[in-house]
Amino acid sequence: MTTWSILKVAAALLPLLHLLGIFSAAEVLLFARSPQSAIAWCLFLVGFPLLGLPFYWTFGRSKFKGYQSRIARVVEHQRRDLEWYRQQVRDTARAPEDPEPARAETFAKIADTEFLGGNEVSLLIDGQATFDAIFADIDRASSFILVEFFIIKEDEIGHELQQRLVAAARRGVTVQVLYDEVGTHHLSRAFLRGFSEAGIDVRSFGTRRGGPQNFFQVNFRNHRKIVVIDGQVGFIGGHNVGDEYLGRSATFGHWRDTHIRISGPAVVHLKRIFFADWVWATGAPPGIGLTPAAPAGTVTMLTLASGPASDLSACALYFLHAISSARSRIWIATPYFIPDDALLCALQLAAMRGVDVRILVPAKRDHLLVWLASFFFVPAAAATGVKAYRYTDGFLHQKVLVLDDLYAAVGSANFDNRSFRLNFEATSLVADRGFNQAVAAMLERDMASATDVSHERLGDFPLWKRLGSRFARLFSPIL
Repeated sequence: MTTWSILKVAAALLPLLHLLGIFSAAEVLLFARSPQSAIAWCLFLVGFPLLGLPFYWTFGRSKFKGYQSRIARVVEHQRRDLEWYRQQVRDTARAPEDPEPARAETFAKIADTEFLGGNEVSLLIDGQATFDAIFADIDRASSFILVEFFIIKEDEIGHELQQRLVAAARRGVTVQVLYDEVGTHHLSRAFLRGFSEAGIDVRSFGTRRGGPQNFFQVNFRNHRKIVVIDGQVGFIGGHNVGDEYLGRSATFGHWRDTHIRISGPAVVHLKRIFFADWVWATGAPPGIGLTPAAPAGTVTMLTLASGPASDLSACALYFLHAISSARSRIWIATPYFIPDDALLCALQLAAMRGVDVRILVPAKRDHLLVWLASFFFVPAAAATGVKAYRYTDGFLHQKVLVLDDLYAAVGSANFDNRSFRLNFEATSLVADRGFNQAVAAMLERDMASATDVSHERLGDFPLWKRLGSRFARLFSPIL
C-alpha cells in the first residue's frame, strides 16, 4: 500500500474516530468521578481520538460493568441464606462495645454487612507463619477449600500449595481456586493441568468478561487474598503466593507482610466474597452452603468487600470514616501511599485536632511511579503533624490499620486510588481491644525498623526527585 493510499484510508477513518470519541465522551459525562477528570477525558477523546480512544477504553473507566447483574441472583439467594445464618448465630450478631455506637453502625453500613462475635483471630506476621498456618488447615480439611489470590506463582511455594491442594482433593475434599488474570498471567499449562487432573476447579477472574464493553478493559484487578476451609476457618491479608512473600527474593530480601487467621461465625463473610467472585468467573455458584461456624472465641469483627462494581466507593469511605472518627490514634501501614484530596485532608485534619496519626511506608520500591509519588504525598501529610516512617528492613507490603484502642484492620487494600476505586479488595475490621494492642505492638516494632521522615519536605529533595514525584502524581488516578 502506497503512502497516498494510507493517507486516504486515514482520512476516511477520521470522522468515524471523532464520532467514537464523542460517544465515549458522553459516557465520561455520565460516569466520571470528578469534573476535572471529565474535562480532561472529553478534551482528549474529542480532540485526539486516535490516542484518546485506546487510552480511555483501557484505563479510563471507573466502573466495572456486568458484575452486579451477573451475580444478582446469587446475592439475593445469599441474603435469604444469611437470614437463616443469622438465626443460627443470633447470639454472635452484635455491635462492638464502642463508646461511639454510631461509628460501628457506619462501618457496618459501608460494608453492607454486620459485625459478628464469637470469633478467634490470630495475627500472622510474615510469610512463613502465614503459609505454615494455611497449609496446616488445608491438611486438616474434610469438606471444601476455597482459594482466591491476586497472584499465584509457579515457584517453590506455588508448587507446595498445589501439592497440598491435590492431596486434599484426592482424599475427597472439594477444592476451588480463583486467581486474577492480570496478576497471574504466566502459569504454564502443565501447572494448571496438575490441578485439573486431581479434580480441582481452577479459574481466572477475568475482568474482560461481561460483554463487548469490557473487551479492552484491563485496568481493574481482583486484588483479594482469601482462603476458606470447611466454612470454619478463613485467612485474609496481604500475602500472595510467591517465593518473595517468604523473603526468598534477592532483590527485596525480607518481605514484611501480615495476614490473619479467623475461626468462628465471621468466616461466612469471606465465604460470601468468594461466592460472588466465583459466580463472575464461572457463571455458577460453587455449590457450597452457608454452614454456620461454631463460636470459637470472643472477638467481634466484619469483613468489607469493596470494588469498582459497587455504586459506592466503599474502600475510600471506610478509610475516610476511620480517619475522621479517630479520637486518639490512627496508624496506617501501606506499601503504596497515594491518597486522594479528601483522604489527604482527613489525615491532615486528624493530626491538627491532636490525633496520633502515623503512616508507615516502604523505603524500597517495587513500582517506580508509585514510589516516586509517595515523595509528594508523604511530605504533604507530614506538614500538619502526621508522623511518617519509611521501613528499611526489607520491603514493606502489609495493609494494616489501627484505630484508637478498639479497632484494627488487616486486608488487601492499599492506601491508593487503585484500591479505593479500581480493585476488588477485602479488609477485615476487628473490634477487640486485645487484638488492637497486638497489632499496635507489631507496628511499633516495624516503626523501630524504619526511618522517621516526618521532617522531610518536597522542596528539600534533589531536583530529579521533585520532578519525578510531581510527574508520578499525574498518574495517581490509576496507580
